Parts: sequence; structure tokens; C-alpha cells
Amino acid sequence: MLGLGLVVLANATPAAADQASDEQLAADVRDAMQRFEEKDRSFKATIKGLVGYAIFPEVAKGGFIVGGAGGRGEVYAGGNLIGHVKLSQGTVGAQIGGQKFAEIVLFKTKSALNRFKKNRLELSAQATAIVADQGAAATAKYADGVAIIVLPTSGLMAEASVGGQKLKFSPLGESR
Repeated sequence: MLGLGLVVLANATPAAADQASDEQLAADVRDAMQRFEEKDRSFKATIKGLVGYAIFPEVAKGGFIVGGAGGRGEVYAGGNLIGHVKLSQGTVGAQIGGQKFAEIVLFKTKSALNRFKKNRLELSAQATAIVADQGAAATAKYADGVAIIVLPTSGLMAEASVGGQKLKFSPLGESR
């Protein structure tokens, strides 16, 4: 009987860990949204006018010639949580240091959001990201219905590198 209880407990632990992890992610997303809103008064109104967005409360990035970054986030459409997303990035070139930042990917069109949901969207953050500042959300430049805004939180990184971000979407209820 004890063995059966341990098997049930062992099988329940990953789901419980995912739930705790998702709850922490949701709290971190709320905090990041507040920081974006404090930095840019146009942010909240811009978000309401979008088809959807993916928000990463913390992306960690580092490199020395070869670099990488990663983070987890939540995806919203029509103001509702529809899934989770993982960001991975690889770069090569002149770079040194490490940094952390919050990032939001804005989807202006349904076709852009659909490409993202089908995992057919790769982004070159160095070429398209703008730093969160007063009015940045309202004046963001969209390429193929997508814009990126970043909010640096810590660290320092100097780079002149080439690379891109890969985003992997998982709808709510699917394993990641």
C-alpha cells in the first residue's frame, strides 16, 4: 500500500511543480506589466488595441563571442491568457557580458499571432527591439505585424552580434 502511495505522489509531483511554476510566472508577469506601464503611459492603451502579446518577465542573456538567452512567458489574445511561451536565443559575434530584461512581443495582426501560435515566428531582437520609454508602445514600429519592446532590469552587455530569437508556444492545457 505504501508503494502505491509513493508512485501516486511521484507522478503528482511534476504537475504540482508546473502549477507552482505557472503561479510564480503569472505573478512575475503582473509585476513586469506594471513596470512597463510605469515606464510608458501609452503602454496600457496600446496593449488593449492589439490582437495579442507575449510577455517575458525575465530574459537572461550572456555571451563572450558566442552568446545565448532564454526565458519563459505568458501569451494573451483578446485580453485572455491562451498559453505559455519559451524564448531561446543564440548569437555569434563581438559580445561580452550579461544582462536581464523584460520583453514583450506585440501582435498587431491576426496573421502574426497565428504564425506565432504555429511556432513559425523567429525574431531578430537586435534589429527590431526598442527600449521601453515614454511613448514607446504607441510609436512602436511593426514588421509583419510584430513589434518588440524590452525593459532592461540588470547587467551590462556590449555586443555587435548576429542571431535571432526562437519562440515556442504551448496552448493552455498542453505540456511544455
